[in-house]
Amino acid sequence: MEDLTIRVTGMTCASCVASVESIVSKIEDIESVRVNLPLEKATIRWSEGANQDLDAVKKAIRNGGFGSEEYIDPRKYRQESIDHTNKMGTQVIASLILTVPTFLLTMFVGNIGQISDIDLRLFIAFILSSIVYIFAGRQFHIGAWKALLSGRANMDVLVHIGTTTAMIWSSLVVFAPFLEFLPSIFSSTPHVYFDGAAFIISFILLGNWLEAKAKLRATDAVFSLMDLKPKTGLVVGVDGSVSEIPIEEIVEGTEMLVKVGQAVPLDGVVVKGSALIDTSMMTGESTPLSIKENETVMGGTIVLDSPLHVKSTKHHDDTILANVIALVDEAQMGKAPIQKLVDRISAVFVPMVVICAVLASLGWMFFSEGYGDYNSTELAIMVLVSTLVIACPCALGLATPTALMVGTGVGAQYGLLIKGIDALQKSYTTNTLVLDKTGTLTVGKPSVTNVTTIKSASDNPLMIAASLETGSTHPIAEAISEAHSKVSKELMSFDKVENIGGMGLQGYLDGQEYAVGNQALMESKDIIISDTIQELTEVLKNGTTVVFVSKGKALIGCIEMKDELRDTTNLAISKAKNLGLEVIMLTGDRVETASTISKEVGITRFEADSKPDEKAAFVKKLQKEGATVAMIGDGVNDAAALAIADVGIAMGAGSDIALEAADIVLLRDDLLDVVSTLELGKATMSKIRGNLGWAFVYNLVGIPLAMGALITSTGWLLPPAFAAGAMALSSVSVVFNSLTLRSWKPHRA
Repeated sequence: MEDLTIRVTGMTCASCVASVESIVSKIEDIESVRVNLPLEKATIRWSEGANQDLDAVKKAIRNGGFGSEEYIDPRKYRQESIDHTNKMGTQVIASLILTVPTFLLTMFVGNIGQISDIDLRLFIAFILSSIVYIFAGRQFHIGAWKALLSGRANMDVLVHIGTTTAMIWSSLVVFAPFLEFLPSIFSSTPHVYFDGAAFIISFILLGNWLEAKAKLRATDAVFSLMDLKPKTGLVVGVDGSVSEIPIEEIVEGTEMLVKVGQAVPLDGVVVKGSALIDTSMMTGESTPLSIKENETVMGGTIVLDSPLHVKSTKHHDDTILANVIALVDEAQMGKAPIQKLVDRISAVFVPMVVICAVLASLGWMFFSEGYGDYNSTELAIMVLVSTLVIACPCALGLATPTALMVGTGVGAQYGLLIKGIDALQKSYTTNTLVLDKTGTLTVGKPSVTNVTTIKSASDNPLMIAASLETGSTHPIAEAISEAHSKVSKELMSFDKVENIGGMGLQGYLDGQEYAVGNQALMESKDIIISDTIQELTEVLKNGTTVVFVSKGKALIGCIEMKDELRDTTNLAISKAKNLGLEVIMLTGDRVETASTISKEVGITRFEADSKPDEKAAFVKKLQKEGATVAMIGDGVNDAAALAIADVGIAMGAGSDIALEAADIVLLRDDLLDVVSTLELGKATMSKIRGNLGWAFVYNLVGIPLAMGALITSTGWLLPPAFAAGAMALSSVSVVFNSLTLRSWKPHRA
C-alpha cells in the first residue's frame, strides 16, 4: 500500500518525535508511522484495505499539541522555513538586546536608588526580563501547556518550568516589601535570577536559530536536485510547431525541443541533433557528456552547445531525476536501530528529568544549609532551574536525521543513491566486496572478435544467435546483434524463444530446437563441445568469452567476444583493498576467462560458471562464514544476489530488476563509485555515532553538574544561564558536526 505523507509542525526534540509517533500509531488501521524531526514530516502506512482517514490523523496530531497539514510541495515549505528562520534571527537580536542589560543590572550594577520601597535596579531588570519571558519565550510557554494538556512532556516543558520558576522567585524578591505575607527569606535575600531566565530564553532561541540555519544547509543538496526538475517543456507538433506545456502533460513518445542552456524536461532518446550535456548535478561528473542521435539522455541535464530533439521515454513522475529525489527522500525518513532506541529513551527522558530535578531541589532545600552566599532555598531554586534547562534532549533527536540528510544529499549530488539507513549502517561494517564481471569490472559492451563454424554445419551460427537474442538487453546479446547487423539484416523467425536463467536461450523452428549460450547450457543438452574447447584454450586464456550455438544435439558454431576493462577498475580494486575489504569476483563466465580477468585486476579469489541461484547461494555462504557482504552487479542474473547481500549495489546502466533489488544505485557506470559509496556510508555512520555519543556524554555529565554534584567538593554550581548556553551548544554542535559531511568528495579518476 502506498505511503502517505503529512507535515507536522511544532516538534522541538526527540521526545516530540516519540509523542507524534505514539499518537498516530494508536489510530485504528495504521500499520506504521515514521517521523522526521528536521524535515517536519510524518510518513504513514495503513493496513491493507483500511479506510485512509487522513483528517482523523491530522486531528489527533493537533489534539496532541502539534500542527498538521497536507504535505504538498516541499519547496513551498522550504521557503516558509527560510522566512521563519529570518524572523527567528530578528527575535534573537531583540531578546539579546534586552538580556544583556538585565545581566549587567543583576550582576554588576550597584545601588541606583529606589521607587518607594522597591530596588530600582531590580525593578528595571524585572521589566526587561519580563518582556523577554513573555514575548520572546511565548512559543515555549504555549508549547509547554499544549504538551502538558495532552499528557506528555517535551523540551518546552523543561524551558517553561525552569524560566517560570526563576521569574516567580525573582519577582517575589523584588516586590516583597509590598507582600508582607511572604516568608522573610524573600525580603532578606540579595539573589535574583532575572538574568538566568532571560539568558535561558535568549540562548535557546539563539541555538534554535543556528540550528534552523544549519538544517536548511543540510537539505541544500536535495532541494538542488528538485530545482533541476523543469516545470515546462517545448513540445514539437506533427506540423513542426513548438508549444510550451507543463511537463505533467507530456506523455511518453512526445518529441521535445531542448534549446541551448535549457534542461532536458524528461528522460528520452535523442532523435535529432548532437550536443554536449552537463550532467554534473545528477552524477557529479564535471566533464560534459557528448550525446548524439539514438542515445539516451536524462531529464534534468543541461544542453550546452546545440539544440536537441528528444523523444520522451518516461512520464514526469518516473524519470531518473524523480526516482533520485524519491530515493533520497525515503532514505532520509529512515531510522537506524540505534536511533529507535534513542526515541524510546527520549519518550521517558523528560519526565525522568523533571522528577530528578524536583528531588534534587528538595534534597538541597531540606537536607542542606545552603552553600556560600546561597541559602538552602536559593540553592534549591538554582538546582531546579539548571537541571531542567540543561537536560533538553534536542541533541539526541537531531543526531541521526541531520547526518543522514547531509550524507544522502551529498551522495545524490555525486550520483550515489542510498535507498535507506539500513544500507548505510551495514556499509559501515562491510568487510567483503563481491563483484560481477560483465558490466561491472568490464565496460559491459563486448564486441564479437571471431565467429567459427563447425566444418560439418551448413547453418549460419551468427544469424541463429542474433535471431534468438532479438529483444534481449544482455550485453552479449547486443554485441551479437550488432555484429550480425553489419553483415546482414535478415533474421530467422523462431516459434518460441525461452530464456534459460544464467545459461542462454533456446528456440524452435519447424520442430527443430536451436540454442545459444555458455558451456553449461550445451552440457545440459548433452551436446559435445570438448574438442572445440580444447581448440580454444589459448583464446580463453586471453579473457575472451565464448558463446556456443547448437542445432538439435549438434554444435554448429561458436562466437568469440572480448569485453574491455573499465579504465578505473584497477584503481577501484586497489582502493577497496586499502579499505580492508576482501574482493571476490563472481561471474557466469568460464574459469579460464575469470582467471585471466582476476589476475589482470589483482583479485585473488573468484567464482566462475555461476548461475543466478548459485550467485545468491555463494553470497549466503559468505554470510554464514561471518562476512558482511556488499554485492555489485548490473544484470537480471545478479538480482537475487543483490537482494540477499547485506548491501546490494547496482550500476546505473543495469537492468530495472537489478536496480529494484539493490540498496544503493550508482548513476555513473564507474567502479570507483562503489568504493566512494562505501566510504560515504562509513563517514555518515561515524557522524551519527559521534553525534549520539556526544549527546549522551553531554547529558551524563551536564545533568549531575546541574544537580549540584560538585558543590560539596569544589563549591561550584552550574548557573541557569550557563546551563541554557550548554544546552543550545549541544544541539548546534550536533548539527554543525553533521554539516562537515558537506565537504566529502568521492573518488574521481
